[in-house]
Amino acid sequence: MNNRIHFTKMQAYGNDYVYIETLTQELTNLGKLAQFVSKRHFGICSDGMILICPSDTADFRMRVFNPDGTEAEMCGNAVRSVGMFVFEKGFTDKTEITVETLGGIKKIHLELTKGRVSNITANIGEPILEASKVPAVTKSERFIDKTVVLDGRKFCTTAISLGNPHCVSFIDDLDVIDLEKYGPLMENNALFPNRINAEFCQVIDRNHLRLRTWERGTGETLACATGCATCAVGGILTGRCDRKVQVEQIGGITETEWSSHDNCIYITAPSKIVFDGELYVPEDFTGES
Repeated sequence: MNNRIHFTKMQAYGNDYVYIETLTQELTNLGKLAQFVSKRHFGICSDGMILICPSDTADFRMRVFNPDGTEAEMCGNAVRSVGMFVFEKGFTDKTEITVETLGGIKKIHLELTKGRVSNITANIGEPILEASKVPAVTKSERFIDKTVVLDGRKFCTTAISLGNPHCVSFIDDLDVIDLEKYGPLMENNALFPNRINAEFCQVIDRNHLRLRTWERGTGETLACATGCATCAVGGILTGRCDRKVQVEQIGGITETEWSSHDNCIYITAPSKIVFDGELYVPEDFTGES
């Protein structure tokens, strides 16, 4: 006997996730379910599975699962899209939403046009200058600024963890960087206790950054929201750019602004629902959580 679960495919600049709510449906064997979902047609080109769950400390709890079934850290684009998901699916009528993640409590602001979400802004954390390694999961944001030598080439790197680890390398010309060579080297850099997403960033001017992203274990990809924020924060803290800066990447422009009012980095980028449906899954994926 098979069971059906409701799911939604959502896209944002840097990510493409399958969203499944556990507010009205109970699921089990979550790691295996994530693998099952990712191997189905609706999971193709997906970064993984997002579960929206009840929370005792926020409006909702978000859990992220990689396509291989392992549980992952939060993702900035996924956090923002959760806000859109719960509003447009009728799980809340609030436009100020808190989401519990492995990176801490995140705040989402929804802007509406004719009752529909037209823009999303997420407060993804307060950057804190601290010279130390970047852990995979952290409740406090840690920043580094070091020179790294990879295969004889020097890279000026900054890194910050806003729930998942990213490293930015500032280079003069993105068009000549060999990502197939330097992406894996940066990903496995001994400076970090775990593999990282590597952002290679070019400063166009003080309000404009360009970047290319090497995703750990995947290859070149669209930048995610945290990667865009990492580039902005790294550029701001090292004096390369102003507090309000556009980050240009393959998927388009992400607007970032480090607010002097509350000392937080804000990012704005679109999210959209591209498919809603039901997925037939083996019965051992449903039941008591």
